[in-house]
Amino acid sequence: MGMVQKRKKMHYGDTHLQRRWRVRNRRRDLDQIDDDMRTRSGELINQNVDLEKPGFAQFYCVHCAKYFIDDRSLQAHFRTKVHKRRLKALETEPYSIEESERAAGRGSFKTPKKRLIETQPSKDEAKAGKRIKVEEKTEDSKPMEEDAPTTSAKLTRKKAKKMAA
Repeated sequence: MGMVQKRKKMHYGDTHLQRRWRVRNRRRDLDQIDDDMRTRSGELINQNVDLEKPGFAQFYCVHCAKYFIDDRSLQAHFRTKVHKRRLKALETEPYSIEESERAAGRGSFKTPKKRLIETQPSKDEAKAGKRIKVEEKTEDSKPMEEDAPTTSAKLTRKKAKKMAA
């Protein structure tokens, strides 16, 4: 008789696009997460019990918008590369409507501000009153000043002081 026919693929090599279109595993975007951090971070950390969500909605990472089963898995998530990447992405100020208007020529260009973002406090620390810090980086906090001595120069000075003493 005939052989089993193989289904023909319409587009070859578009699996990366198919993954992007899936909404099943879609997480919140960076601007939505930034809004959550600024306005309702304490509310998200201390949620009411919801039996439909993992861990009964008690262990939530605000930066990644994910629920975890227990505190141990949440603390392990804080040490992962995925979480650290998300913190790095949240360091720059999110793209806004005002910025898009400036890019279109309705205003002068401003560079997006850099911020210092720390990992969220644990559940016990949040109950004690500790909140998520979102601070703007200042120009003074550059890693190396031009007139500051290098680390090798500092080491030679320390060695010289030890020998003199």
